[in-house]
Amino acid sequence: MYSLIIVDDENKISEGLVNLFPWEKNGFKISGQFSNGQQALSFIRTHTIDVVLTDIRMPVMSGIELSDHLCSDFPDLIFVFLTGYQDFSYLHTAIVNHAFDYLLKPVKYEALYSCFERIRSDLDLRYHKESQVQEMTSYYGKIIANVKKYLKNNYQNATLEEAAVQVNLSPNYLSKLFKEKTGTGFSEYLVELRMKKAADMLCDITYKHYEIAYRIGYDNPKNFSRAFKQYYKISPREYREKYLH
Repeated sequence: MYSLIIVDDENKISEGLVNLFPWEKNGFKISGQFSNGQQALSFIRTHTIDVVLTDIRMPVMSGIELSDHLCSDFPDLIFVFLTGYQDFSYLHTAIVNHAFDYLLKPVKYEALYSCFERIRSDLDLRYHKESQVQEMTSYYGKIIANVKKYLKNNYQNATLEEAAVQVNLSPNYLSKLFKEKTGTGFSEYLVELRMKKAADMLCDITYKHYEIAYRIGYDNPKNFSRAFKQYYKISPREYREKYLH
C-alpha cells in the first residue's frame, strides 16, 4: 500500500474523498487528513508519505505554499492539486513544482480514479513493487522505465519505432505493453511531456510560438496550437497572456 494524505479545509469534501473512494482497492491507504498546509507539513516531516492530495486555497498555509516547502526536501513526493479555482497562475506553479496532476472541483470520480491509477503505476516502477491489480515483473518495469527515459530525453523527435529499438521489442508489442503497464498510451504520454514543456516555455517571452512548436517536435505551428488547446483547453497565446497578466 502507498501512503496518502488529504489536505482540504472543506470538511465535507475531505470526508467524501476519504470515505467514497476505494483507496485500498487501488493500492493506497489514508495516513492522515488535514485542514491546512501547515498541519500537513508537520506530519510529512515525521512520517513517510508517497502522495499528497491537496486543495489550493486554504487558511494558514495554501497547497501551493506546502509544495514550495517540500519540493526541494522531498523531491519524490507526488502532489495532486485539487481546486475550484481555474486560475492559470496556480496552474503554472503546479507545473513548475512538478505536480502530477491538477483536478478541478467538483472532481469527477473517473478523473480521480484515472489519476491514481497512473500514480500507482509510476510508484510501482519507482519501487519495483508488484501492482495491486496486475503483476508487473522487474523485466517489464525496466522496459517501461527505459522507454520513459528515452521519451524524456528525446521528446522532440521521439517515435514508437525508435523506442521499440531501444528495448528490443516490436513497435506493436511495445505499444500494447506500455498501455497495459502504465494505463496511458505511448502517444498520449509523449503529448503530455511535450505540452508540459511547452507550457514552461510559454512563460518565457523570449520564445516565439513557432520556436516552441519546433522545439517540442511540431513542424507546423498550427498543429502545435491545436494540440496545446486540446490538452489545456486554452490556446498557447491565451495561456501566455493570462500568465503574463
